[in-house]
Amino acid sequence: MKPVIQLALDFVDVKRAVKTAQQALQGGVDWFEAGTPLIKSEGLESVRELRRLFPKHRVVADMKIMDAGRIEVEAAAKAGADIVDVLGAASDATVRECVQAARNYGAKIVADLIAVEDPVSRAETLEKIGVDYITVHCAIDEQMEGKDPFDMLRKVAAAVTVPVGVAGGINSETAPLAIEAGASIVIVGGAISKSVDPADAAAAIKRAVEEKTPIATTLFKRGSAGQVRQILEQVSAANLSDALHRGGVVKGLFPLFPGMRLVGRALTVRTYPGDWAKPVEAIDLGETGDVIVVDAGGVGPAVWGELATHSAIQKKLAGTVIDGAIRDSHDIVNLKFPAYSALTMPNAGEPKGFGEIGVPVTIGGQKVETGDWILGDDDGIVVLPKAMAAEYANRAMDVLERENRIREEIKEGSTLSQVTELLRWEKR
Repeated sequence: MKPVIQLALDFVDVKRAVKTAQQALQGGVDWFEAGTPLIKSEGLESVRELRRLFPKHRVVADMKIMDAGRIEVEAAAKAGADIVDVLGAASDATVRECVQAARNYGAKIVADLIAVEDPVSRAETLEKIGVDYITVHCAIDEQMEGKDPFDMLRKVAAAVTVPVGVAGGINSETAPLAIEAGASIVIVGGAISKSVDPADAAAAIKRAVEEKTPIATTLFKRGSAGQVRQILEQVSAANLSDALHRGGVVKGLFPLFPGMRLVGRALTVRTYPGDWAKPVEAIDLGETGDVIVVDAGGVGPAVWGELATHSAIQKKLAGTVIDGAIRDSHDIVNLKFPAYSALTMPNAGEPKGFGEIGVPVTIGGQKVETGDWILGDDDGIVVLPKAMAAEYANRAMDVLERENRIREEIKEGSTLSQVTELLRWEKR
């Protein structure tokens, strides 16, 4: 089977899905998929609309059938679906019903191996039952943890003779790898649907597949724990807070100057008000790119100033965040050293040495532990716990990508409420 590009339209409104599909068609997309979110929100009318608009292209209904196979396949096929999706985790009886119903209505069945415990064995069984295609699928939530589908794709493709598709964070860099690993159907979602220009994005992926050469991209890919800093350097504090379900925000601390960007791992300090000994000692313990995070009780006198800043620069630290006071602000601004604080004042305290380094602290109502990630910009500070850093850095990137697409739709002559259909989705 000649490799095809399948566009997964995982929208919740058919207008945006159709607009993206029409643009992506110009870039060479071969098949159109009514994604599960689209079918759940718009029903099979979304399939009918894709069938009407793209009569010469295959339309896939990602029904993710788990039961009632016959009636669901029949409904999707009558709506115009050429291919209907059943979950590989469904019972053999359900899969058989799907296959038989598809034969009756001239459709084909693709079995999705998402969340299947033994994908290779299950793929072999599904082929024997009679499915026409099999998809190796790395779920969106698994992508956020830095996983990819390629190792399993190779094993499944070697075990069956039916065409195998692959889904899960595919972009212009990884699409050729999918073909190399055995995929005949390259299923692409966000790398096209969240692109500023879906036509260009689709064309790049098509070219990468045809030429078997990766095309570099900074977006639409997910990183591992070792790439958290790289990801956070691309997103905003607002993006990260959205990813954390509007959480992680440090309240009452502000940047010392506008245009500030701060990304790094926290080295925590707890000190008594005005006691600057432990914050300064922490500088010597910090590693390149660390952020000194100080809990000074949210009050003065100052526990950080120009000389501490020079020391931090010598150690190549990323910045400081102080729930307390800073002084020498003019000098720190001139040094362009990222610094956030609750207060600024001219008077310093005394270096008495009370406090601890590397212990959990609370700043601006937010708990911080050494090793947690700190992201700051003009909006303020967001804390990303180290235990979930890779996943939620990736989710922040997803927020950024979605906003990029919405922004472009607004610039094309719409408004935010119109693009997102706010009135339609308001809770009743």
